Amino acid sequence: MRAHIDRIYEDDCKMLSDNFNRKKLPLHYSTPHTQRVKELQNLGKQQCLGKNDWPVFEKVQAWMISAETAVFMKMGGLGMIASELPEAYNRVYSSSGDEIQVVTPLYVGNTGKKKALWNADNQFYSGAEGKSLNLMKKAVIEVPFCNKKGKLIHYCVNVYQCRFEGVDYILLENNHFFSINPHADNPSAQDGCYVFNENGINEVERFAFFTKAVYVLLKDVYENSRNPLKKPNLMIANDWHSGELAGLLKYFTLAQEEVGFLDEKLADKLQKIPVVHIAHHLGYQGWDYENSQRLLNSLYEYTANLVFKNAKAIKNSNPRTSNTLIVYDSYNQASCNLHLADRVVTVSKNYMEEVSKFLDFGWDFRDILKIRKDHRTFLGIVNGYDKNKISPNAKKIKAINDFFGMTDFVVYDENSLEKKNHNKAEFLKLLSMCIKNQKFKQDMLPLIDFYKFDDIWDDIVDVSRTPIFCATSRMVEQKGYDIAANAILNLTKKYQNAVKNCEIPVFIMGGAGDVKYFRFLKKLKDDAMKIDPRMGKRIFVFRGYKDEFAYAIQLASDFYMMPCRFEPCGLTQMEAMAKGTLPVAMSTGGLVDTIVDGVDGFRTDVFFVNKTRVYGSNLIASRLKNNVNAYAETVEKSLETFYNNPQQIEFMKIKAMQKDFSWEQGGILAEYYNLFHYGIG
Repeated sequence: MRAHIDRIYEDDCKMLSDNFNRKKLPLHYSTPHTQRVKELQNLGKQQCLGKNDWPVFEKVQAWMISAETAVFMKMGGLGMIASELPEAYNRVYSSSGDEIQVVTPLYVGNTGKKKALWNADNQFYSGAEGKSLNLMKKAVIEVPFCNKKGKLIHYCVNVYQCRFEGVDYILLENNHFFSINPHADNPSAQDGCYVFNENGINEVERFAFFTKAVYVLLKDVYENSRNPLKKPNLMIANDWHSGELAGLLKYFTLAQEEVGFLDEKLADKLQKIPVVHIAHHLGYQGWDYENSQRLLNSLYEYTANLVFKNAKAIKNSNPRTSNTLIVYDSYNQASCNLHLADRVVTVSKNYMEEVSKFLDFGWDFRDILKIRKDHRTFLGIVNGYDKNKISPNAKKIKAINDFFGMTDFVVYDENSLEKKNHNKAEFLKLLSMCIKNQKFKQDMLPLIDFYKFDDIWDDIVDVSRTPIFCATSRMVEQKGYDIAANAILNLTKKYQNAVKNCEIPVFIMGGAGDVKYFRFLKKLKDDAMKIDPRMGKRIFVFRGYKDEFAYAIQLASDFYMMPCRFEPCGLTQMEAMAKGTLPVAMSTGGLVDTIVDGVDGFRTDVFFVNKTRVYGSNLIASRLKNNVNAYAETVEKSLETFYNNPQQIEFMKIKAMQKDFSWEQGGILAEYYNLFHYGIG
């Protein structure tokens, strides 16, 4: 510390005390005593309003900071975007000098479902997604972070690099934080990179450390000429996992410069690096009340008090978000980027409107995002998806046939849809085998629990006239399995004994996730059996996930059920449409942007959140009253179209399969190019 720091900094140059967030009183901000502190206090307003000029880039050299990637550890859509966006961007723009590199943790361990192996001797890494690559060691950094006792210590992080599909991946190794071996107390729903691990590290602490490690590495790249990594001039934060990145680059850098811990020239370079924050869905934010003090001290070290008491948010109507570092009295890892990032982008245009308009979507950040949208620092860009990876292809289908050993699924496209009926028959025969032969089921699908499966193969007279509905998403509140269950039960009551036996629809629903939602599905099966056993027999519900099984279900299904309570963009409907499986979806988020009702799928005419109409007309809303009725009507519409107008269904399947959500199509990459180069969508 510089020798001439006067007494005004005695309180500033210290960590936060145990009770800093226990008062539960409105925060008051004093008049800043220096120009830098004034800048620090005004940053929240400056960033939300876009008052700073976007830097002029001849070439964009970006780091994309992501806890998940489709290459090494994927749990959902944010892992897909972390690999596919850089792959597509580099493919199109690398010839002109632009490049995105991906920075991600080097996970090690075995959760039982996800397994990652690291051989340090030969630097060979096999990630959780089955890809194995040789890594090259590039650097070693030391990351200051508080241990469980609150003592600031230095953790060693080894920095490796590899290249895959035209993208350089920078992997950060520290087994204490990035082990995925579960603790005995790990919740059953937590898996992969979200486990409470053997060292007592939860997901929020893991990703706070990851973000701090990225900042330390970035600082090392800029000040250490021996570090061989390219200097990035843009940072892309992929969701809440790296949500404190803007706070470190803007607040921490400025505060360290103010108290003499950081060279002025280096601080100026770091602070000017723009941060683009990609928000997936606002329901996940990285809360950790119990560790609030320790995490903020870990991130901001001896300037934590200085930063906190000047981390003033832009004026908004929500008193819970008056300080950018916490929400009310709890550490919230998404908060900092949502306040301080140079640009926030979410993964569909309709979701952008929802989160900036309705509290149920935007949560505590609705007002902040509304201000940002009005000042064009919050944008919506629909997610892309590499069509070659999701369309029915010979390699994937051969792998499924080889896996099960008794199936004969075939490749098809929009010009050979009759082959989809063949796949429907193959899937129903596969179900029959799983029911008849318990050893086969246990060998093939040991981690999937079936509930009262009935063999219906002999009941099927004409597979082409038997509609199959499916849902294989994660069983969480967002996906609305309970809405689907109630809608199906309503239809069972309405149509009991009304359709011919051979035409009774088949419903197959399940996935990994919360056991609570599996109970909804089991109750659906039991209740339907009581009302109409013919219908009940054709409801198949399960818990667990196996990629080959889920892929086979989509190959066979006519309809994919998406009764989502919210869906920022959704990739599942894109996967389904590529296979000629028509989505039957709620009109929310990116489902509105990606599904044309009656053309390539079905959407509800209205959508509610807590009895408030969010989508559709008042007249329809007054008639349907709730999402269960709206969704039941949409399922019924899809069924009636299937039964009465098969030519329309075939036309819709063709349109769905022709649709291309690839990054290069529809101007998606161009929007990101404009965002990265000019700060506009």
